[in-house]
Amino acid sequence: MLIVVSGMAVAFAACYLLVRFNKLHAHLSNDCSDAGPQKFHAMPTPRIGGLGIVLGLLAAYLYVRMSVQDVKAIDQLGLLLLAAIPAFAGGFVEDLIKRVSVTRRLILSMVSAGIGVWLLGAVVSHLGIPPLDWLLQWPVVAVLFTLFAVGGVVNAVNIIDGFNGIVSGFSGFMLLAIAYVSFQLNDVFLLNASLAMLGALLGFLFWNYPHGKIFLGDGGSYLVGFWLAEMAVLIVARHPEVSPWFAALLLVHPVCETLFSIYRRKFLLGKSPWQPDGLHLHTLIYRRLNHIQWASNDPRHKVHCNSMTAPYFWLPKFATALLAVLFWNNHIGLFVSTLLYVVFYVWLYWRIVKFKTPRWMVKKDRRKCRAVTRETARAPNAEEVRDRRRVYCVGFLRFRVPRWLGKRNRRYTQARTEEVLQVAGSSDQRERNS
Repeated sequence: MLIVVSGMAVAFAACYLLVRFNKLHAHLSNDCSDAGPQKFHAMPTPRIGGLGIVLGLLAAYLYVRMSVQDVKAIDQLGLLLLAAIPAFAGGFVEDLIKRVSVTRRLILSMVSAGIGVWLLGAVVSHLGIPPLDWLLQWPVVAVLFTLFAVGGVVNAVNIIDGFNGIVSGFSGFMLLAIAYVSFQLNDVFLLNASLAMLGALLGFLFWNYPHGKIFLGDGGSYLVGFWLAEMAVLIVARHPEVSPWFAALLLVHPVCETLFSIYRRKFLLGKSPWQPDGLHLHTLIYRRLNHIQWASNDPRHKVHCNSMTAPYFWLPKFATALLAVLFWNNHIGLFVSTLLYVVFYVWLYWRIVKFKTPRWMVKKDRRKCRAVTRETARAPNAEEVRDRRRVYCVGFLRFRVPRWLGKRNRRYTQARTEEVLQVAGSSDQRERNS
């Protein structure tokens, strides 16, 4: 576990320095709060957290060189770091100059995948589907498919990086699953690679969630996406007993999000598949489950809503990672689990778009406050309806903290009622028009 601690400590210190001395690089690294349809933070924030993750990975690599006796595993970890350079460089330059196109970043991700094929033999040779397995017997087809698949996964991870903690939580569960299976297979290289990235992500996560002091940026998301894609390819390529659907189940959410986004933009909206929009699943959850509950222009509420979006994705990711670990060598179990998640994703997206969000997705302590209308705000008993005092339970007894002991809730005082109604009403109208 010291490999996790070393990577986490260095990434934590690096991100702290980037946040602490933000004024020195703000003109290059800051992400403005109104820079696009996928910006949901309140203040300009540095988006070069990927640099801290790189330093954490280097620290973990140095620890492995000093402590691990398996020379081959050490060399392979160094080669994986070398292969990740083009993918990280393309995203990091975009974070600084904001002029690197999506196509160029995708090409650089494929270059990293090609280096992985050359140096590590990371090639997708079978998928568990007989017709495709026959095609993948040809080396050229297998290499081209690997480049396309790794580049697609890298771009997919970048797409889901929309709110604080989503990519870090998603990646953490996936890395734990790969680390567990690698330990069972006695694969020192994959175990160290998984734990090294896990430690670097934990160090970054402390500054990213929940307050969003620093972002991954394109450099960080492309680096993490490439690392996850290579881990998924390598564990299947190095161990034939591992089902290809093990990797598919671990990566099902970003891949499903990307394919559905391409279909929505190209065929439903008639736009370019690469043009960003605000209709991703995580964006809809933010707007229709979180923002409408805390309808306010206060920056603190915006940051709170941003951070409350990630937990909606942590639980499904934990479930898919757990199923992947349980059925890592069972084709049927993994295939059924992947199919069920795709069905769940489409069902949930449809329910939210149609304003039919399941009640279990709304927190119990907010159900009475989620629909702020003029009738409820001006009702005689409106204050009791929006009572948010802490409730304590002792056996079958329930009691609330006296008002004079708790903090005064100023959100729904008469002075701010009009502001809350205006923000909530305009947000709801924009969603229905879109």
